Amino acid sequence: MEKLEVLQKSPLFEMLSQPELELLAELSRPRRYAAGDIVFEEGDLGDSLFVLMNGAVEVLHKDGKGDPTVLATLQPPEFFGEMSLIDKEFRSATVRAKRDATMLQLTADNLASFRKNYRDGFVFLVINIARVLSTRLRETNARLHDAGRQEPV
Repeated sequence: MEKLEVLQKSPLFEMLSQPELELLAELSRPRRYAAGDIVFEEGDLGDSLFVLMNGAVEVLHKDGKGDPTVLATLQPPEFFGEMSLIDKEFRSATVRAKRDATMLQLTADNLASFRKNYRDGFVFLVINIARVLSTRLRETNARLHDAGRQEPV
């Protein structure tokens, strides 16, 4: 699958024009990971986001004992790594390839170049990130609520 095709299918790039998508495709870099490879570690300084082209990744977070717990499994055309671009904080989770995976990487510098060329497109991109983060937070809240109701009294 070509870069442009992947971007067109990702919810991250909804509402973007064809020229905007073409520039992002040009700026993005494919990255390949074998099953079990770490894309990034919890606590790493983040400077990029990733859009899955094929394969799958697991999002892991260390529990209170330091053991990794799978929070989510992501598949194309989902994306990850966006939080550190928004809040400029360290990575909140580890991402590991569940099976061989190819993804597109967009760095903070890539997105700054995009912003200079397409301010409106950049606004749509940030709105799309906010929309997905909101959905993920609602899903997490629902899981926490359900888990709390299942505990014995």
